[in-house]
Amino acid sequence: MFLKSVNISNFKNIETATLNFSEKLNCFTGNNGSGKTNLLDAVHYLSFTKSYFNTSDAQIIKHNNNFFVLQGEYIRNNVNEKIYCGYEKDKKKIIKRNDNTYKRFSEHIGLLPVVTVSPNDGILITGTGEERRKYIDSVISQYDKEYLYELIKYNKILSQRNRLLKNYVSSHYFDADTIDIYNEQLSESGTKIHQKRKTFISELIPIFTEYYETVSNKNENVSLEYISHLNESDFLNLLHHNIDKDKILGYTGKGIHRDDITLNINDLQLKKAGSQGQQKTFLIALKFAQYQFIKNISKINPLLLLDDIFDKFDAERVSQIIKLTNTNFGQIFITDTNPERVKKVIDSEKGNFKLFHTEKGKFTEK
Repeated sequence: MFLKSVNISNFKNIETATLNFSEKLNCFTGNNGSGKTNLLDAVHYLSFTKSYFNTSDAQIIKHNNNFFVLQGEYIRNNVNEKIYCGYEKDKKKIIKRNDNTYKRFSEHIGLLPVVTVSPNDGILITGTGEERRKYIDSVISQYDKEYLYELIKYNKILSQRNRLLKNYVSSHYFDADTIDIYNEQLSESGTKIHQKRKTFISELIPIFTEYYETVSNKNENVSLEYISHLNESDFLNLLHHNIDKDKILGYTGKGIHRDDITLNINDLQLKKAGSQGQQKTFLIALKFAQYQFIKNISKINPLLLLDDIFDKFDAERVSQIIKLTNTNFGQIFITDTNPERVKKVIDSEKGNFKLFHTEKGKFTEK
């Protein structure tokens, strides 16, 4: 799969842009704030129907305008795919595939898989378990429609159960029959989600480890571990056992909505023991493993978006990453403020590339 072209109107600082891309490598150079990252976010939006940075649609619109439009033309399994994403203030967002409007945006997720590597990914290390759950969910949802459906259903039921528990705190009326119904529904969806997460992590680990060893030249030992209340307990029993505590708290304290993954280096927590370079290597290996995992299952090469990834890397690790991007991936989009680093990447491609200079939301092909 590859993205042939995009048309952009009023997306962040990009007023208008029409770009045609190389099937292999596309590089964007320019100063910070010039629009490079916004271009990658537009590509991400066309796949996920939302910004990579969780920016609201109203905030995405370029200043002093009231709408934005993104259009992308793809080749997927040798078939043309045209995607339209449009939003106007105070109106419903519209997503189209080949001029057919989606009724539910979730139907689009997974059609055009994308893996993004960004400085913003540091939140996976320093942030809460919620950030790492979002990561797991975003990966699995790209290849498993049932998972996304169960996740949406689970979160809806969880919200209803929590509302009932909160009402108990204020009114002291406990609706045991309704809680039992919610328990059954949560257990059914939650158990399915847990099993899929567990399988995903176990299959991702060897791919991740191999990528980390390649980038770091086997300088460190790294590990991932899936943490879940359901690893040791049946979900329905867990809900029954913790009901008294839930009534006091006013929310559901146990379940897959508390899942996490631990990130370790040399048997220590990565966020405490890892240097900036090691943390960044860990994240890149994790994202590259994600790419390989999705590719293996979907039999489609995802788009790979690399946003300013070379900063704070020594020359050896930069060299290893360039070698990997040259051999292991399909279409790649790279941004960097350093033209010399980009030149090294371009030289490795032997002609199959496009280079764009970015300034104030405008793109000039070099």
